[in-house]
Amino acid sequence: MLQRELTTVEICAGAGGQSLGLELAGFKHVAAIDIDRDCCQTLRANRAGWHVIEADLAEIDGRPWSGVDLLAGGVPCPPFSIAGKQLGKLDERDLFPQALRLIEEIGPRAIVLENVRGFATPRFAPYRRQIGTVLDRLGYEVRWTVLNALDFGVPQYRPRFVLVGLRPEDAQCFSWPANGRPPLTVGESIADLMGARSWPGLETWKERARGFAPTIVGGSKKHGGPDLGPTRARQEWRKLGVEGKSIAESAPDPDFPADGLPRLTVRMVARVQSFPDDWYFVGTKTSSYKQVGNAFPPPVAMVIGLSIRAALGRSQDGPRQLSLVSKSPSHR
Repeated sequence: MLQRELTTVEICAGAGGQSLGLELAGFKHVAAIDIDRDCCQTLRANRAGWHVIEADLAEIDGRPWSGVDLLAGGVPCPPFSIAGKQLGKLDERDLFPQALRLIEEIGPRAIVLENVRGFATPRFAPYRRQIGTVLDRLGYEVRWTVLNALDFGVPQYRPRFVLVGLRPEDAQCFSWPANGRPPLTVGESIADLMGARSWPGLETWKERARGFAPTIVGGSKKHGGPDLGPTRARQEWRKLGVEGKSIAESAPDPDFPADGLPRLTVRMVARVQSFPDDWYFVGTKTSSYKQVGNAFPPPVAMVIGLSIRAALGRSQDGPRQLSLVSKSPSHR
């Protein structure tokens, strides 16, 4: 039995992948912050009781949330070309300085920040050291690793950098989550969605799709529309029997060639990210796809949340099952 529901403030919450995972791990959101309007509307549509704040992090004063248990977020990384410069003097897309300011203002017991795998490369070592130095000054012991969503039941090769910061007394009790259940293949994961309109090629396609997806990305930066990533990723999707140049409005119908290459819908991509089917995305097809593509898969966020929860000594409970079938803003 949970002793109490732990609290979290989440920054750069996006469409709620990490939010949902932390909720499943027993954390209650006292605030979920994002600058994107559609993302905030998505969060509100799915969790009407959450305190969702649409704002730039620079406008947020963290002091009213002093002492929450966890500050979490998928903080955008600084561009690779400027790694190593001093904190606070990076590209405006880098939100780590704002995250560190909020950590200082809030003083949470624990921190979890996730990022792209590239942030773990030697090129970013000087910047990681600077972040570690600041967090050490604030009283946190820092651990980081790269976790692959595939190891936690997500049918996708999706390695992510994860940084955890804990007070020394809690850090000694922390351990990274162990690998979980094997994932379904792409074909097994979305066959019901792909066959929803009685496409005659479904069974043949399902056999072809007996593999795992490449990393889903939030749409092409060059073209701005929804696609399944750069050329190499689309080639991997083609091996799985999927056309990756765009996103479909619906599943293939009976007239679609049985040997054709179907496209994925937003809901299919959300299933591959391990969102439950009742998680609703607000916005256009392009916006919805980008929200899905940029999300942190809920099962991975859940196991990280459970590891942090165990380190905080609050509960020995296991995870709740993730089913795929279904206060005023504080501004500076």
